[in-house]
Amino acid sequence: MQQAKGSLRTARRLLCFLLLTLATVALTLPGHGQESSQQSEEAPTALLLTWEGAIGPASADYLLRGLQEAAEEEHDLLILRLDTPGGLDSSMRQMIQAILASPIPVATWVWPRGARAASAGTYILYASHLAVMAPGTTLGAATPVRVGARAGDLDTSATEAEEPDREAQEGRADSDPMSAKMVEDAVAYIRALAELHGRNADWAEKAVRQAASLSAAEAEREQVIDVVAGDLEELLAAVTGRSLVMERGREVILSTENMEIVTRDPDWRARFLAIISNPNLALVLMMIGIYGLIFEFSNPGALYPGTVGAISLLLALFSLSILPLDYAGLALLLLGVGLMTAEALVPSIGVLGIGGAIAFALGAAMLFDEADAPGFELSWWTIGIMTGLSLLLLAVVLRLFSRSLRRPVRAGREELIGSTGKVVEWKGTSGRVRVQGEVWQARGDQSFQPGRSVRVTDLQGLVLEVTPHAAPTFQEEE
Repeated sequence: MQQAKGSLRTARRLLCFLLLTLATVALTLPGHGQESSQQSEEAPTALLLTWEGAIGPASADYLLRGLQEAAEEEHDLLILRLDTPGGLDSSMRQMIQAILASPIPVATWVWPRGARAASAGTYILYASHLAVMAPGTTLGAATPVRVGARAGDLDTSATEAEEPDREAQEGRADSDPMSAKMVEDAVAYIRALAELHGRNADWAEKAVRQAASLSAAEAEREQVIDVVAGDLEELLAAVTGRSLVMERGREVILSTENMEIVTRDPDWRARFLAIISNPNLALVLMMIGIYGLIFEFSNPGALYPGTVGAISLLLALFSLSILPLDYAGLALLLLGVGLMTAEALVPSIGVLGIGGAIAFALGAAMLFDEADAPGFELSWWTIGIMTGLSLLLLAVVLRLFSRSLRRPVRAGREELIGSTGKVVEWKGTSGRVRVQGEVWQARGDQSFQPGRSVRVTDLQGLVLEVTPHAAPTFQEEE
């Protein structure tokens, strides 16, 4: 009995020893007890976006979706490679607000060599947590376009230490208060961005007031940017260990050692928005839509013109909704189309048509507010081609109209008078005759034999006046 109890006690001790051994092994297995430490040792990642072209709704949508993806996938850094001539103020501010509110550091990198971050690109560079440029790139020329023509009037030869001529600036402000308001607003905005990240605010103001520009090396020397880097490896090596101030004063220290790069090129949505927001395409789509619907209404049942026209017009309206539209230009353009259409419906020997073409050209030139849309200008070639096509259409309509004036009327009463037919039956001075495949009541001043050829001289109500026709008689076909 005691031996049995001893054996049971020994078995229990052995079982406890085995359980402890298994627990110890399980805790030391990879992916279990060391999961948190292994996660902390995982290589950091960065999401790489690339945008080349004007700043607009497409670039804003692309960046916003990239920031959302970076936050959801918990990337450590977002790198925006940028090459832009500028763009829409509304889209630029949307991008800047998203960058400033991002929980993930954003590095804007002017790339490749020979690229630029002009106008709106300069503001985005100043707003980013890290401002990086590749060698051979430039930034600046951030003056609002509405006053771009006056940029030469500013004292561009003055050094940063020299005080600008306040009286001259006040005189210009009085002569053009709208331009002065735009400049002062832009100066305050870019200075706020510069101060937020400790960059050169004085040069930022100079970029706005004097449309100044800098190369990459000069920008680094002037403390406008943080790093000059020709490739990703150089960039990551230069920014590792940097302390960045995020939203609400939160401090982040970058660790880019062995950082993995995840690339997200512009997808079909970004490319579609970039194409549809082209003002030249918007004008062409609008004209296709208008003329397609006009043709469909004038020829009901054609289907294809109406279908293509409706789709084109809806795409044009979407494009116009995201572009800085000038409603006076749109009104003139629609007036021009209306006048040219009226020329086709109520011919005025070209008066309405020529006036419509002039209104169309002026409206197209004024259609977009170029002051708010550098990089979104409407090409004069597009205006000329569309005006020329409208004039060509007008010329075709006028040619058809003049040709119709020279033709005799061939419809209704006028078509019947002078035509010939044959007698079906006749009694006394009246009977029935077949003219143009139809049988008519007829009367004449003499009697006719069935089958006799007659000529219509008049139409009284539904009764034809007929006379003998100098043609051989023929028998009516059964």
